[in-house]
Amino acid sequence: MAKVTMRPAPCPDAVSRAFGDRVRASRERAELTLEQFSKQSGVSRAMLSKVERGEKSPTIGIAKRIAYALNTPLSTLMGDEASRHAFALVRKSQRHVFHDAKTGFERHLLSPIMAGLSVEVVLHRLPARTSTGRLPPYPAGAGKQVVAARGRVVVGFGREEIVLEEGDSLYFVPDVEHWFDNRTDQAAEYYLVISALPPPRTS
Repeated sequence: MAKVTMRPAPCPDAVSRAFGDRVRASRERAELTLEQFSKQSGVSRAMLSKVERGEKSPTIGIAKRIAYALNTPLSTLMGDEASRHAFALVRKSQRHVFHDAKTGFERHLLSPIMAGLSVEVVLHRLPARTSTGRLPPYPAGAGKQVVAARGRVVVGFGREEIVLEEGDSLYFVPDVEHWFDNRTDQAAEYYLVISALPPPRTS
């Protein structure tokens, strides 16, 4: 069987440039101007311009708004897609990691980046007293399974907030704004299984 070899994660500046290049390429394929892109994503034109040039590393909330506006999974914007194979191996040292320099929040992609994959597995690391901030709604049909692996995590969606202790799990439909908070003085980690991701936009 063929094996997918994942490239080691490059330095943060290279990651920002590569992310920006993919965002710009996706926007151009969608035939969107920066002004149209800004209206669809709810992100300022100035911020989008800096992201596309690799001058600004967006927060996880902004990155997801960008991905949704392009109808493209965030993982696709984070790295090159691998072609279909019988299996794909992702070593710990080869994970694609999204790091928010302002809060210290980290998003580790655990599943391979493959065209047509409808389930994504990620690990979120929230430092003490930090939050992901408000995340935009997912398209209809998506679902999120949360498993608290370390510390205490508050999951909020709509008017609900649910506290997860270590080992607790929760499934919810992310069709409204949602967020993940760590309101303790200890770091927290949780796994997310995201199902029914939207297919990439075709030109």
